[in-house]
Amino acid sequence: MSKPSTKPPSGMRDFLPTEVLRRRHVIDVIVRVYEAHGFAPLETPSIEHLSTLLGKYGDEGDQLLYRLLHRRDALARPLEQAAAEGRTALESELADQGLRYDLTVPLARVVAQYKDLPRFFKRYQIQPVWRADRPGKGRFREFYQCDVDITGTTSMLAEAEVCSAVATVLGELGFEQFTIRLNHRELLRAMIRAAGIEEALEGTALVAVDKLDKIGRDGVVAELEQRGVASAAGQALLDILATGTRDNAQLLEQLRGQVDARGQQAIDALAQLLELCAHNPAGAHLQVSPDLARGLGYYTGPIFEIAVPDLAGSLGGGGRYDDLVGMFGKQQVPAVGFSLGLERILVVMAERDMFPTQQFGPDLMLCWLGVPPAAVVGVATQLRAAGLAVEVFPDQAKLGKQLQYADADGVKARFAGILGDKELAAGELTIKHLESGRQQTIALAQLDRARLTALASADE
Repeated sequence: MSKPSTKPPSGMRDFLPTEVLRRRHVIDVIVRVYEAHGFAPLETPSIEHLSTLLGKYGDEGDQLLYRLLHRRDALARPLEQAAAEGRTALESELADQGLRYDLTVPLARVVAQYKDLPRFFKRYQIQPVWRADRPGKGRFREFYQCDVDITGTTSMLAEAEVCSAVATVLGELGFEQFTIRLNHRELLRAMIRAAGIEEALEGTALVAVDKLDKIGRDGVVAELEQRGVASAAGQALLDILATGTRDNAQLLEQLRGQVDARGQQAIDALAQLLELCAHNPAGAHLQVSPDLARGLGYYTGPIFEIAVPDLAGSLGGGGRYDDLVGMFGKQQVPAVGFSLGLERILVVMAERDMFPTQQFGPDLMLCWLGVPPAAVVGVATQLRAAGLAVEVFPDQAKLGKQLQYADADGVKARFAGILGDKELAAGELTIKHLESGRQQTIALAQLDRARLTALASADE
């Protein structure tokens, strides 16, 4: 048997304390902003039925789903049956559950399942998802999404609200230059029709267009040909998509002259959204992008994607998906959402040194000499009750060794509390500020966070 690996599987990661605290900082900002916009929290299981997941993301998305094999006899039976029949067991015989691919499809299932939800259900969800994708920079197989969605309305105010929420988050995290790219699925379809591509090939054409920033114009034309789209039609589509100006109003008017009535209705919707967002934090960042496609198959209306300078890929995306909830029940429920990618945000913030200075270690490391361990536990409990974060040095050791550990990387206590026979008898503790080296003895009953903060300020 081979020696077990200490590395996590490819595309998965361990998070050490500093990384966890950085993640917590970003998530805390996201939660605060989402809740300030009126969104309520939701959590769903990591595992969903494959019947829930399949057919919602397009063929390429379905291929990236992690399937979970049946267990024990439920797995053995189809394998034995297939072997007896001289064939390979079918995937459908071996698995009926999978890890969730995103947070939107589980939300749609929840809305269809629970009939007592508010008519306009505003939820946020921050949980991991899994995709059997090829790992790369800022791209993992297990990663967190931070979603906001509104169900139950077709009003463009819903789009404005989710755009406002994500723009506010990015602003509070310190992002100054970011663009919310904006398009509309019906406008895309109208441009595909205008290029002479038959409706039966709309879906496959969208998949190819979604790769434009990765494989370039020639690559998209070649892929369109592979998918059955004539080269001339592919070239015509890319010419329309290349329509460009930084002025949103002018760009929409240029596109209006190239598409049919359905496409013009989509342009009207985008114009309305731009007008609404002119009054919220998203407005200054919205940019109409005719080539934005978004690969997921369930989008039906406006679609969004966040771009920042010098970053391949996006920090998040979303859009309207009015037909998804109806796949799980008899009633159609309109919906729109926006998802922030936590991992990409963290990568960019680390590269650009955007994290605030954070206190990672305990307030105080309790060092002890010649006193009973039970007394050490009692003092630590008293200090924690006063609101201090306290770590206890676990071994009997010389004071110098304890102080060295208290100031070591990965610990970095602000203070050391020295407890000896004299301090214990007097109900006191000698406090040493580790950065300056200054120390003084203080009554235990007077020690709290405010007192330590005052001591630190006096030494700065």
